Amino acid sequence: MSALGHFTGVGVGPGPAGLIPVAALEALKNADLIYLPRARGSEVSVARQCLAGLAIPDEKFREIEFQMDPDRSVLSSHYGELAAAVAAELTAGLHVAYLTIGDSMTYSTYGYLLAALRDKLPRLTHTTFPGVTSFAATASALSWPLGEGKERILILPCPDDMAELRTDIESHDIVVLMKIGARLPDVLSLLNDMDIARHCAFARRIGLPGEVLCDDVSTLTAEASGYLATMLIRKNAREKRHP
Repeated sequence: MSALGHFTGVGVGPGPAGLIPVAALEALKNADLIYLPRARGSEVSVARQCLAGLAIPDEKFREIEFQMDPDRSVLSSHYGELAAAVAAELTAGLHVAYLTIGDSMTYSTYGYLLAALRDKLPRLTHTTFPGVTSFAATASALSWPLGEGKERILILPCPDDMAELRTDIESHDIVVLMKIGARLPDVLSLLNDMDIARHCAFARRIGLPGEVLCDDVSTLTAEASGYLATMLIRKNAREKRHP
């Protein structure tokens, strides 16, 4: 009977190649199989693009279509099936890695898969490497400090109810807004109504074709909406600090 293989989760960043820890790269080189998530409807895996130029043999990669569905039973079934396939490889003694966009544990499909694997394989050994989040990359790309002093930051998926979002903004200094999608026009309308749009930043597909970077969303239009978008909302203008 083969010894159980090791499972590794790697956050590959929000788009630009090379934004993974050196230790994570070594783990990928030592893996027998690397699962690549690809969004339904996309022709290419963004996760694979994030590894461009790195010396990892193509034959290691196994592409799978991932599914994000609000129905928890659908999600549970999907990741149960994926976990069964990965568990079979691990039981055969293979070391398996799974790539995820951004950070492995921040609104990531990796969390569903890891939970399902641990249910199936109680003796599972695993390592999770963190990755660069979309909001950290947005802040860096736009030189937009993500919290200074004792500023309070809230990270949340964009709500459907703009009154709810207004309350979140009013009760925090900075709001990091993820999973915006088709709600972008409503968000922009709210920020303009609150007269804070000029304090806010937006990024989509950082480092990828179709990249959008904007440090004043009062100039942004609804056409910027899409997959891999992040908004940084500042309630008040940044305070000028002098040495």
